[in-house]
Amino acid sequence: MYDPVIEKTIAFVREQLAGAEGGHDWSHTERVWKTARFIREREGEGDRLTIELAALLHDVSDPKFNNGDEEKGAEMAFDFLIRSGLDRDRAGHIRSIIRHVSYRGGMPQDQIRSIEFRIVQDADRLDAMGAVGIARAFNYGGFKNRPIHDPGVPLQEYTDSSEYHASPAPTINHFHEKLLKLKDLMNTATGKKLARKRHRFMLRFLRQFSKEVERF
Repeated sequence: MYDPVIEKTIAFVREQLAGAEGGHDWSHTERVWKTARFIREREGEGDRLTIELAALLHDVSDPKFNNGDEEKGAEMAFDFLIRSGLDRDRAGHIRSIIRHVSYRGGMPQDQIRSIEFRIVQDADRLDAMGAVGIARAFNYGGFKNRPIHDPGVPLQEYTDSSEYHASPAPTINHFHEKLLKLKDLMNTATGKKLARKRHRFMLRFLRQFSKEVERF
């Protein structure tokens, strides 16, 4: 059994994400939640409830699916937590985590640096790596009707988050523009260890992909 607020949050998130794109649905959120719990256990620090609630609510309104609004999800989460009886300080901390947790290319971020933030961000980034990350990348590319690969489209460096989210670049480009950078952006020792394994798997995939598309 989970805390009543956790149970209530799970029900709320599942409702909000009903019908969501397959890479950003309840299954993604559940994996991030479980990974965040694992990292916290291994790191031996961080407020458990804050971490679990932030992980559960981190994608309740992803900017990629709400016209680029980067505040909506954090405010939705805060309002829900206040209605659920959570104290304002913890709810505010969770709102800050959600507001800053997402990857935004090379753009500077005004991040909070609490251990809770670092753990949730690592958990979210890990789900963009490895076999699951590969599957999610191509699922989202298909959802947006993007080409799988086009060697004529150069890699990009993005100057703002709206440009990053709106990019029509092929999915293979996304590995070089984001996914392969995540290993060096991890915050915790546990996150770094897990990321190294997933990073190596993505490199193996890309090498095999290149062999197959360049063979003939």
